[in-house]
Amino acid sequence: MPAVRLFEVGPRDGLQNEPRQIPVAEKIALVDLLSRSGLTHIECASFVSPRWVPQMAGSGEVLRGITRAEGVSYAALTPNLRGFEEAQAARADEVAVFAAASEGFSRANINANIAESFERFAPILAEAKKAGISVRSYVSCVIECPYDGPIDPAQVAGVVEKLLDLGCYEVSLGDTIGAGTPDTVRALLERVLTVAAPSQLAGHFHDTNGRALDNIDVALDLGLRRFDTAVGGLGGCPYAPGASGNVATEAVARHLTRKGHAHGLDLAVIDAAAEMARAMRGDADV
Repeated sequence: MPAVRLFEVGPRDGLQNEPRQIPVAEKIALVDLLSRSGLTHIECASFVSPRWVPQMAGSGEVLRGITRAEGVSYAALTPNLRGFEEAQAARADEVAVFAAASEGFSRANINANIAESFERFAPILAEAKKAGISVRSYVSCVIECPYDGPIDPAQVAGVVEKLLDLGCYEVSLGDTIGAGTPDTVRALLERVLTVAAPSQLAGHFHDTNGRALDNIDVALDLGLRRFDTAVGGLGGCPYAPGASGNVATEAVARHLTRKGHAHGLDLAVIDAAAEMARAMRGDADV
């Protein structure tokens, strides 16, 4: 059975929604611990304006300060060409751009409609290609939007197809407010898989309503083998009211083990990182 890859987003997507300003040294310590867990991809920086997401201030220092492990790709979120240039200067191994499947969320998140967001991505993809840097992409609100309501899977498929055409190697499908159910996730993926191969997709599930693992099972049944997770269940989204944390890395790893899917993670290290993450957000005893 093919191995399942977990893409750790806790140090970026997780910490960006924590109310406390996490010191750079603590972020570096978390990434360094995760680097010893068997993870192959860790997103640990975001070059968005600190005015809008102050929790991500110091991302360049994080990337420059971590102890890089062989075989681990360290990723950064880049909203525009300036952000890409900053990520490149800080030696990010890969970058990510972010789109939305709903107009309401796109405007709330990046102050641009979906079409305008693609105009912003094009220069990033062009420069990344020149530099030999891989580009991943996120699509938010693939099931339901806090502003626009339920989303048509065909609309998601159209956004995914454009991102792949631009040159993104992978598209992460974000159930941003955790509204997905096994039935809606299946309907979404069956439509998106008409424009993308399973190897080009990742599932990004929030556990708002306790259904993330069930939704992952549906994705596994349909051939996906890549999922975004956040150690300790960190996360949420500043622009998605009601979004709770990402599904926890340690929970998904154990679930995969029970299902017979190899993931390659050292659970003792993951558990230690989860404890560190919970301490960073002030609930170590929860």
